[in-house]
Amino acid sequence: QVRRALLALTIPLETLRAVKSRMLQAMHEGLSCQTHAQASVPMLPTYLCSMPDGTEKGDLLVVELCQNHVRILWVTLLGDGNQSPQVMYKIFDLPRDVMQGKGEALFDFIAQRVRLFLVDIRSPQNRLPLGFVFPFSCKQTRLDKAELISWSKGFNCSDVEGKDVVQLLQSALRKQELHHVDVVALMNDTVGTMMTCSRAGEPCEVALVMDTGTNSCFMAQAEQVEMAVETSGWMCVNTEWGCFGDDGALSDILTPYDQRLDQESSNPGKKRFEKLVGGLYLGEIVRHVLTTLAAERALFLGSSVAVLRTKDVLKTQQVLEIINSEEGMAQARKALEALGLQPNERDCCRVQQICRAVVSRAAALCAAGLAAILSHMCQSRQLERLVVNVGVDGELYQGYTRFREILQSVTGLLAPQCMVTLLPSVDRTGWGAAMVTAVALRVAAQRREVDQLLAPLRLSHDDLERVQGLMRREMELGLGRETNPKSSVRMLPTYVCGTPDGTERGEFLALDLGGTNFRVLVVRVGEDRIRIASEIYVIPTAITQGTGEALFDHIVECIMDFQLKQQLVKQVLPLGFTFSFPCQQLGLDKAVLLSWTKGFSASGCVGEDVVQLLRQAAQRKQHSGLRVVAVVNDTVGTMMSCGYDDPKCEIGLIVGTGTNACYMEEMRNVGTVDGERGRMCINMEWGAFGDNGCLDDIFTEFDRVVDEKTINPGKQRFEKLISGMYLGEIVRHILLALVEKQVLFRGMPCPRLHTRDIFQTKFLSTIEIDGLALRQVRGILQDLELQASFEDSGLVREVCQAVSLRAAQLCAAGLAAVVEKMRENRGLSRLVVTVGVDGTLYKMHPRFSLHLQQMLQQLAPNCTVTFLRSEDGSGKGAALVAAVACRTAEP
Repeated sequence: QVRRALLALTIPLETLRAVKSRMLQAMHEGLSCQTHAQASVPMLPTYLCSMPDGTEKGDLLVVELCQNHVRILWVTLLGDGNQSPQVMYKIFDLPRDVMQGKGEALFDFIAQRVRLFLVDIRSPQNRLPLGFVFPFSCKQTRLDKAELISWSKGFNCSDVEGKDVVQLLQSALRKQELHHVDVVALMNDTVGTMMTCSRAGEPCEVALVMDTGTNSCFMAQAEQVEMAVETSGWMCVNTEWGCFGDDGALSDILTPYDQRLDQESSNPGKKRFEKLVGGLYLGEIVRHVLTTLAAERALFLGSSVAVLRTKDVLKTQQVLEIINSEEGMAQARKALEALGLQPNERDCCRVQQICRAVVSRAAALCAAGLAAILSHMCQSRQLERLVVNVGVDGELYQGYTRFREILQSVTGLLAPQCMVTLLPSVDRTGWGAAMVTAVALRVAAQRREVDQLLAPLRLSHDDLERVQGLMRREMELGLGRETNPKSSVRMLPTYVCGTPDGTERGEFLALDLGGTNFRVLVVRVGEDRIRIASEIYVIPTAITQGTGEALFDHIVECIMDFQLKQQLVKQVLPLGFTFSFPCQQLGLDKAVLLSWTKGFSASGCVGEDVVQLLRQAAQRKQHSGLRVVAVVNDTVGTMMSCGYDDPKCEIGLIVGTGTNACYMEEMRNVGTVDGERGRMCINMEWGAFGDNGCLDDIFTEFDRVVDEKTINPGKQRFEKLISGMYLGEIVRHILLALVEKQVLFRGMPCPRLHTRDIFQTKFLSTIEIDGLALRQVRGILQDLELQASFEDSGLVREVCQAVSLRAAQLCAAGLAAVVEKMRENRGLSRLVVTVGVDGTLYKMHPRFSLHLQQMLQQLAPNCTVTFLRSEDGSGKGAALVAAVACRTAEP
């Protein structure tokens, strides 16, 4: 009979693996909005989103509600890395009638003891933040707002469940005229354990408590916690895993002893996992085993065993003494004789075996639960190997060496991909609660700093409507013959008066110059498709910032190389030239450069016809195979390229290294060109929008610093708010300001961050990818020699999001002005139009296009706008402009 009982209490490794899998499934259900209500493991957000960084300091008050007493602590943190906190505390016994009475009486009792404690230590009347340790299941919606879900551990106060316990305590403190005491944070003992085990540079990300009850918590990425309001950074999740198995998931390991214990409990069918693991129950499980074996006459022959039918006669502490002491047999005899039993040597030995089996099973089940948490963390962070610190506390862990050994070894067997260091907690509920409170205060102060710093970048709907109105005004000025010089938006005629109609045929050369990469293409337009061959040539910085002759000589050399490779040397093909810089076009094949952008500054070009500069270079190189038909910028090329696939495409948009837009305007509105009939594509050159000062109130101090460091300060100001060439620099300067305010990187010097252009715009695109773990963001920052914590990583992501969102919204405001003007030009109640769009920022950034389209819909609700991504846009488009020109020139 004894062997059968021991076997029932022993769980094979395969069964433990199954328990781990079930726990994982229950955790996933608890994290999901769809299945949370039915989940047996609630996975409650705690709204603790940060770990200690060692800078926390100040005086803090802690109230800890325990099983039979209230402990009140005064904790002073010195900002010394939390190495030597100063702690004073006092314990007040909690009467049983208060634990079972009205909720108001419980909180009044606590508040009265707080007042007595503060009087006793003669505390000053300064504002005093309080951390409240409330070790019961709560639904938290903020760190300082938590509704009690259910009582446990012998508490059953009326009129508290469903109420905000923080508010109940705060009201009770007010009644005691403790108006300077503010409840800042509520937590359970598990969260306190995790916090007290965390050290600067060595965070503890998981905690287990194996005490009267059992629970666990861990740090998850906030976006995985669907029940939480926060969607970025970290969030500590309180698993409340004591409820695991309430849905029957543990039925195959429950013994008759567990069933009897459950039936006698105050909450049958509830907290099934806790009843297998928690210290409140292990003594009772042993009692039920002994009762059964005594009834089967396998134990205590000749003794009256009626006492074993009395609830709680055997305590867990006695069980631990029986199995953990060198005098275990003597402890067994002492405990049994205290019950009036007359055990022999064999009885004592068997009782010791049973106690070991019950406690070992509890350790193995805790290990299965811990392995589930670790595996979830490893999988969700997409790691091959997880290295993590786990804070552990509780009577079982501290009181039984074998428990610790089983927990460590079984966890290793069930989660071999995780390297775990178990850290014993020191005063988890006192010091830990103080740490939670101190961290909450630090985070709140930092949040105020961050919000204040980022506020100018966060534009309201009214701000964007105003930008839309200003763009519309500048467009009107730019179209007028007399008012054009007053506008910051040049509104340049392109002499492109039609889009492809599908009848274009032939072979065309195309050039695409818009950045440091120069592209040469041959485009073959057939009846059913377009075929393209191309090659990219690098233009060194020395040439982009050297002489115009050197630049155009280099371009012609690239063309000659391409023609040779494509066997086009003997052919003179019509050529379309995409030249993506502000030009005054005087005809389709005549464009005067107004100014360089995008880092170009080649001398002798501004004010010159770029087609003529290209022809002169061809003459110098003795190359006679160029027939330039059309010169366009990349925006027009993009519109034409997309127009070939969608006849409704009448707008071109570039959001890449730079930004610009073009659209089809009614000729009657273009005062700078003769003619009243038809439409002409207008190259807005909107990157210069605001150069006349109309956007000065939108510019932040960071934008001004970036602008001043460019080669064209005061120019292309709208572009410097939006385009990829500048967003990384804006982020870099914001990060420097956050470091200076000691909000980022703990205020430590970051020499690398002072390097211009070190934070490239491509990092924004990577950092903002949905689901990218903060660990990966941290890796990106570490590659830049920035030693970032996970909190730092979250803050850097927030800065990136603020900068890129503003860019997308400003782009939407400009585009809204364009589509609304087109709609009004045509007298339509609703405009249906397609925007051909190109550029690395638009294409590569994970959220830019979505933010742009959402804001455009809000700012131009009477326009249905479709976005069509351009492929081979500006080069293919230049060829199509040439093709349309050749088609329309034919007799």
